[in-house]
Amino acid sequence: MTEAQLVRRAQKNDPDAFVELMEMHKLALYRVAKGFFWDENDIADAMQETVLACFEQIGRLQKPHYFKTWLTRILINKCNDIVRQRQRCTPAESLPEQPYTDPARDEMEFCDFLSALDEKYRLPLLLYYGEGFRVKEIAEMLGMEPETIKSRLRRGREAAKRLYEQQEGGAQHAVAR
Repeated sequence: MTEAQLVRRAQKNDPDAFVELMEMHKLALYRVAKGFFWDENDIADAMQETVLACFEQIGRLQKPHYFKTWLTRILINKCNDIVRQRQRCTPAESLPEQPYTDPARDEMEFCDFLSALDEKYRLPLLLYYGEGFRVKEIAEMLGMEPETIKSRLRRGREAAKRLYEQQEGGAQHAVAR
């Protein structure tokens, strides 16, 4: 069954279809929320609020083939709400490192790598490379011009390259000792 068919079933109050949609997108939701937060509790809160809002509002979605974009936009709004509510200003250096427990290790390493980048590059890179959204879709989700997203993707790639080279240089230096 296609995603659009599941959405139409969920819009007709089919709870199994809704659960299947959420299962289909839970890892994508997690990755996007991880782009906002370090704390697993904040990630879980954002995801939970997103699922609830989606459940309550799915009847309003007019184009089922845009479900993932719509769902991601809700998540981004919920993450922004949590950030505003808690007024997080904690420097990254003071946060404890989270122990790794998720079996999707490669994806989590990607998110961890992105978390070291400036926030304004992190989300566009995650949505573009991690979730496969197009520049136009990302621009709509974030309320920005497509040219701004293109610029942030380019600068984000440059920053990621520098970070990767720094990490690799440090690893090679440690091996040489």
